[in-house]
Amino acid sequence: MDPRFSEIAENLGRYFDGLYHSDAAELGRVFHEQAIYACASEGRLTHLTMDAYLPMVAGRPSPASRGEERRDRILSIEFAGPVTALARVECAIGEKRFTDLLSFVRLDGQWRIIAKVFHFDIAASS
Repeated sequence: MDPRFSEIAENLGRYFDGLYHSDAAELGRVFHEQAIYACASEGRLTHLTMDAYLPMVAGRPSPASRGEERRDRILSIEFAGPVTALARVECAIGEKRFTDLLSFVRLDGQWRIIAKVFHFDIAASS
């Protein structure tokens, strides 16, 4: 298997762990410091830099602290050359179900997320 897949998958594991534990430091190791965070699910653009996004993560109660079941999975990883990749993943936080498109770049020997563009739906109540 192409070693790039395992490198990206390892970073996605850190990404999922960071989200589940609201661990901004762990997410900061996965995201490039100039990465963007973008969503239009609510009919308007939400666009953040890491300087805004990471403190937001650190300030919220973690899914782990609320005993939420983990629902994260890798749907696909595609490469657009030796230093560019796109991962499509799913995860959940509270009632929100996310589909994340994570663009990776490889710089200084490390794969880092340079853009997180995502959509979310609200789970139906049981």
